[in-house]
Amino acid sequence: QVQLVESGGGLVQSGGSLRLSCAASGFNFRFDIMSWVRQAPGKGLEWVSDISPGGGATYYADSVKGRFTISRDNAKNTLYLQMNSLKSDDTAVYYCARGRTGPRGKGTQVTVSS
Repeated sequence: QVQLVESGGGLVQSGGSLRLSCAASGFNFRFDIMSWVRQAPGKGLEWVSDISPGGGATYYADSVKGRFTISRDNAKNTLYLQMNSLKSDDTAVYYCARGRTGPRGKGTQVTVSS
């Protein structure tokens, strides 16, 4: 079955960086659009970024554009999210997903202290 396991979250100061990873299995990773979504405390799910199957096209929410970079390694079935210039508003549980509305992992907590 589909398995998505996120890692790399943690506590970081405002302005810092983190790199999230997502190990995928149970489906043909290289053929699927992959996404990152997040959920801040007390808020709904927010889409963050998409990447095309080959990695040539990427899309970002306005709130993270210019600060976050999504990438993938299809040989390793792994999705990444490089997060720079982190702000307190980025505090959330981050999930990788098989497309914006597809199955998600259990998430990894990112906390940005001001």
